[in-house]
Amino acid sequence: MKLKVAVMFGGESVEHEISIISASQAIENLDKEKYEIIPIYISKQREFYIGEALNDIANFVNLDNLISKCTQVSLVKKKGKVYIEPVNKGIFSKTINTIDVVMPIVHGTNGEDGSLQGFLEMLKVPYTGCSTIPAGVGQDKIFMKSILAHHNLPLAKWTWIYADEYDKNPTNVLNKVNELGYPVILKPACLGSSIGIEIAHNEEELAKAIEETSKYDFKIIIEKLIKNFKEVNCSVRGTHFNPKASELELTNETKDGKILDFQEKYLPQGNKLGKGKAPNKLAYKKTGPSKGMASAARLVPAPISAEQTAKIKELALKTFEVLQASGICRIDFMLNSDNDDIYITEINTIPGSLAYYLWTPLGISFSQLLDDMINDALDLDRRKNKMTFSFDTNVLASYAKK
Repeated sequence: MKLKVAVMFGGESVEHEISIISASQAIENLDKEKYEIIPIYISKQREFYIGEALNDIANFVNLDNLISKCTQVSLVKKKGKVYIEPVNKGIFSKTINTIDVVMPIVHGTNGEDGSLQGFLEMLKVPYTGCSTIPAGVGQDKIFMKSILAHHNLPLAKWTWIYADEYDKNPTNVLNKVNELGYPVILKPACLGSSIGIEIAHNEEELAKAIEETSKYDFKIIIEKLIKNFKEVNCSVRGTHFNPKASELELTNETKDGKILDFQEKYLPQGNKLGKGKAPNKLAYKKTGPSKGMASAARLVPAPISAEQTAKIKELALKTFEVLQASGICRIDFMLNSDNDDIYITEINTIPGSLAYYLWTPLGISFSQLLDDMINDALDLDRRKNKMTFSFDTNVLASYAKK
């Protein structure tokens, strides 16, 4: 009997479309002989849908039309099993399917940040990737950096502010930034995919950068900008029982001295969002759909020294450990080209394209990675089922007698 794997993707985050691409790649590479694959699309209104139309990525260009072809569903726990049931039930409506394991491939807010993982924990269904708390910590760069700093792991000089803090107390914000020294880079605390990133070289630019970045988050990370840097990334897979580090990549995150934005990273050459358009459409008109992170410019293996490679892999495994991560993650680093210092930038707990391209050079296929993720999820579920979470007590009976 095939294992029933629900692949959940979409969500309301500005990384919605990247999630669709990553999930489509995973669905294509899951072993159809082993698994019955059930795509579950989460709309930007947080509604769940299933249907054959979800199997063709081209359908996602028109979301309203897509949803009209699908069935809205909910996940329900009954007698120890998780069922997919239609929301609008008729007289003859039946349960559509059961789920054995869930593969969340939702990037960003309310998906990658522990929200969806908490929902799956309540259902008590096995799921791949990080559990609730590591997912939340990995999504919020402030908590993440605080934990890494506590473990004396190398970080570039950084601070953080609330988005409205500059309006309330600009002097305090300016003092924080002056301690770092210009130029600085500003990032939304809980987003990825290069969305909302700004660079400031002086106080005037800082005010504008805060205004732009605050459109995406209540909290802003401010880091000292390393002018002459290389971005090197390493994926780690497994759990704390069996973590393994991937090959390294040197990414092309800059162009003409500027950091690549969402559009430059993800849209195929020749496709443009159009002036004033938000990054909320899959591009098809000229060269076909984006391939997500798999299409970004990179060199694998990274052309750096053996010593630097070993050190980055060591730091990647340590980061994975102290953040209590699991599944397939990608840890991003900055390598200072002037002095070879290495800094941890962030962890991506559900990386674009699931970072499969960092494992294929080691002879590990995307299908094998997905198998490993599912097996790890089932193994962790078996271990949790052996733990004690509650006791049989009679406290209420005693309380009632008072």
